[in-house]
Amino acid sequence: MEREVKFTEALLEATTQLLESDPSIFLMGQDIADPKGFYGTTLGLQERFGSERVMNTPLSENTVTGIAIGAAIEGMRPILTFKRADLLLLAFDQLINNAAKWNYMFGDQMKVPLVIRLVIGRGWGQGPQHSQSLHGLFASIPGLKVVMPSTPYDAKGLLIAATKDNNPVLFLEHRWLHALHGPVPEESYEVPIGKAKVIQVGTDLTLVTCSHMVIEGRKACKILADHGVSVEHIDLRSVKPLDRETLIKSVRKTGRLLVADPDWKSCGVAAEVIASLSEEAFNDFKAPPSRVTYPDRHSPSSWALANHYYPTARVIAMEAFRSMRLPSKAQQMLEQLLDHRSSAPLDTPDVTFTGPF
Repeated sequence: MEREVKFTEALLEATTQLLESDPSIFLMGQDIADPKGFYGTTLGLQERFGSERVMNTPLSENTVTGIAIGAAIEGMRPILTFKRADLLLLAFDQLINNAAKWNYMFGDQMKVPLVIRLVIGRGWGQGPQHSQSLHGLFASIPGLKVVMPSTPYDAKGLLIAATKDNNPVLFLEHRWLHALHGPVPEESYEVPIGKAKVIQVGTDLTLVTCSHMVIEGRKACKILADHGVSVEHIDLRSVKPLDRETLIKSVRKTGRLLVADPDWKSCGVAAEVIASLSEEAFNDFKAPPSRVTYPDRHSPSSWALANHYYPTARVIAMEAFRSMRLPSKAQQMLEQLLDHRSSAPLDTPDVTFTGPF
């Protein structure tokens, strides 16, 4: 019987094994050594490995990012944590002009083996300054790698792979996934960066998702299967580099593409996926590609507004029916969606979610 652990436990186990295996690895960030242990992902690490390798940092994002970059350049392998992706905006000069460019400026002779863990997600009225994902923005910067695990297995494997990588890697984890359970091997292993995963094989439509949208995508696939639509569901896992080969192969088989991306519509990862596949497989499309994203608006605080801001499985299914040219089924899904939006708050994942932090 496979062992199952929570997403947070998988991250804690990965970090523990990394610290055990390599003395050059250390952790730094806000609340790492606090009683809650950074959402439970760093519990007990300072007691076990000492404050020189597991250290709390002050609220000075630009400074601590610069320290982490400098340590990486000198041969260490820091893992830097931010409780919100939004906070990294305070260190953009360090991230873009130093971490991302160092290898290029020194002709591949200098490496920056740095992992920056960023928690994303919404809920409980977090609003426009604490609910941004920003992975499309990060992915547009040359020199950065961006990964977004959706399962405990991928969380552990991608964190280990990212820490062993010689490039700066942004590790985005959606906090609604933290309580998710799944099979995870006890031993150390790596999930390759830049390789997507085909979750479900299908023939009618290719559904591309990442992070929390993978969960909504799974629900949408069940809805569509009940109506006879066979979906090939792909989890990107890495949005930079992008596994175009897997995506192209799928679209050439199904002829239809729907991308569900937990970010803004304009200039996002969904747009990049559609553009890339249109360049490489345009003649294979049986219908125009489409995308399900957040609207080009700032994240709301009110749950009444949030119900109309964040897309769900029903939205994905509705767009899939449109792509399949099944307008009556799309209309039926729209009516169900409107009824559901008006009946209950959708800005919490489930009953286990007890608060914003």
